[in-house]
Amino acid sequence: MIRSARFLRPVAVCAMIGTSAIVSGCQTGEVLNQGYIIDEKTLEMVPVGSSREQVLLALGSPSTTATFDNEVFYYFSQKRVRPLAFMRPKVVDQHILAIYFNKDNQVGRIANYGLKDGKVFDFVSRTTPTGGADSSFLMQILSDTGSAGGAGNAAKGIFGG
Repeated sequence: MIRSARFLRPVAVCAMIGTSAIVSGCQTGEVLNQGYIIDEKTLEMVPVGSSREQVLLALGSPSTTATFDNEVFYYFSQKRVRPLAFMRPKVVDQHILAIYFNKDNQVGRIANYGLKDGKVFDFVSRTTPTGGADSSFLMQILSDTGSAGGAGNAAKGIFGG
């Protein structure tokens, strides 16, 4: 009887430590940031009027480019949270930094798009962009934050997830 009590004590201690580790691991979660994380100091290096080359040197290659009226560089970022190690991460935030060039290949405007109240919103100018090809493109990429399908397939292609 004494021998089995000695044996059970270390087993009980190990079980308590293991349970504690599992419970504490479940509470922390994991935050995954992908893409271009906007740094205000780096962004200050490309004010309106900067050259295309200056933008590439400061910000690096864009996630994608487009030509609507003039060329636009897009830098995508996405924040996902995984509550438990075995769960799929859920998109909680997406942003698109857009650098618009004028006909002289200089920065004409900078925008930081995200969703606000379900609509594409520019956090730099504090406005909602008007319709057009650019606005449709932005909505297609950003519209599925937190949902399971739809434009998320476009974001999956960009972020490899």
